[in-house]
Amino acid sequence: MANMVRRHTTSARLWRGGLYTLLIVAALVYLLPLVVMLLTSLKPLDDIRAGGLLSLPSTISFEAWSKAWGSACTGMRCDGMSGYFLNSIAIVVPAVAISSFVGALNGYVLTKWRFRGANLCFALLLFGCFVPFQVVLMPMARTLGWLGLASSTSGLVLVHVVYGIAFTTLFFRNYYVSIPDEMIAAAKLDGAGFWRIFWRILLPVSGPIITVTVIWQFTQIWNDFLFGVSFAGFDSQPVTVALNNMVNTSTGVKEYNVDMAAAMIAALPTLVVYVLAGKYFVRGLTAGSVKG
Repeated sequence: MANMVRRHTTSARLWRGGLYTLLIVAALVYLLPLVVMLLTSLKPLDDIRAGGLLSLPSTISFEAWSKAWGSACTGMRCDGMSGYFLNSIAIVVPAVAISSFVGALNGYVLTKWRFRGANLCFALLLFGCFVPFQVVLMPMARTLGWLGLASSTSGLVLVHVVYGIAFTTLFFRNYYVSIPDEMIAAAKLDGAGFWRIFWRILLPVSGPIITVTVIWQFTQIWNDFLFGVSFAGFDSQPVTVALNNMVNTSTGVKEYNVDMAAAMIAALPTLVVYVLAGKYFVRGLTAGSVKG
């Protein structure tokens, strides 16, 4: 009996060790491009020409970061990524806030104030999650032109709000299904109306799914390139479009360290969000999976 227990313990340790080894190798593979980008951005051009991808810089220099932020050429302009970075913030903040609020409202109505055809309405909204970006380009361009929002920051905000509502509604609807209907019925008996129930009962318990929605929408909108390059004007282009223009600029010496620094600047907000809030994202996804 003791031998069987010892044998089982040994096999469990071997299995756990193998699993951890596999996870560590997978993590290193995924982190390798980030390490290469970071090392290259800190190297002078002479080090890049002389050394390998993973070689350490002879001297750590932030000159490439400074140039990428303030003076690198992004096509015809040579004022760096700073303005485009601010453009992305101006697009992301209102788009995330509006799409998350509308999604929460839709989820609330579809689960707690059900009406005839609610399931069909939800199915149509859900269908929007599977519509490719390319399909909506022409209809959205005509709509923005008709509204007078073409080539503007407001137009890009509208595009991301419209495209994101299907996802935010899905998240909130599935979360609110798990909240007991008896709680809403009791609030109605106490005289609470539509908005009071929403603000005082539903939203205070929506922290996990709000976190999921904000992270999802922030990542999708910040990393978007297609909508930015299609609908943005010269002064409203997001940081992803600027990065593409910088990398593809063919004048002068190719400065790989500046390109990598620009890529790091463009990726930094999403990296920070996932590092700081990644565990809350997973908790939020599982919080509404008990029912529905």
